Amino acid sequence: MDAQLDLDAEMELSEAEMHFYSRQILLDGWDLEAQEKLKLANVLIVGCGGIGCTTAELLARAGVGQITLIDADQIEISNLQRQIAYTEQDLGFYKSEILAKRLSSINPHIRVIAHTIKLDASNAEHLIAAQDLVLDGCDNFTTRYLVNAQCYQHAVPLISASAIGFQGQLFMVEAASACYECLFPKEQHASESLRCADSGVLATTPNVMASLQAHHALLYLGLGTTVLKQKLLLWDGLNMKQKILAFEKDPSCPICQAR
Repeated sequence: MDAQLDLDAEMELSEAEMHFYSRQILLDGWDLEAQEKLKLANVLIVGCGGIGCTTAELLARAGVGQITLIDADQIEISNLQRQIAYTEQDLGFYKSEILAKRLSSINPHIRVIAHTIKLDASNAEHLIAAQDLVLDGCDNFTTRYLVNAQCYQHAVPLISASAIGFQGQLFMVEAASACYECLFPKEQHASESLRCADSGVLATTPNVMASLQAHHALLYLGLGTTVLKQKLLLWDGLNMKQKILAFEKDPSCPICQAR
């Protein structure tokens, strides 16, 4: 009984929070209960670059209770073209720490944790297993495959976003759905050459994909909606077209078979 009372007290929004989130709570289809679910949510954001910094800020403004950031990179001048959380005064500092300070200054009602390390095999399980949702916006396949494997093993939902050039992709892995490796077999995507640092990216592309990723995350955390579960959203910024393709489990996928 005491545990339930503690949970109810933790969920309850303060008067200040009610004012902060008032425009969301007024929404048809989004109520106090949905906002309280956000308050209790733990989200891990992998990568604090063009996608991650925008996704993180939108979730912070919306009221996600705990946001954990992980990125080992320091801010460089080339980041400022698209990574909207940073300014020239931040050059040389760790992305995750600067972003964490920004989020805390925007919304004092949430908790932000910053890790200035690379997500790898030594820490992935510890960081991922306790999350309600993982949002991947990193820029390398090695990390993407690791995040996918750990999320799938621990049944933690994953929303993965990517952006390069004028184009972006977004999809969700949840419960026993098809996973990232079903869609993109590892042996076909071993090259790390498809990165913004090598191929270029328009300033708006990662921010469009980040907004879509954050939007889907809010729908899932607040309403339990899984719109892109086992579906791939493709966005083409050059001709302003978007399409959604369904995909199936690969019966030979090593990640799905291992679970």
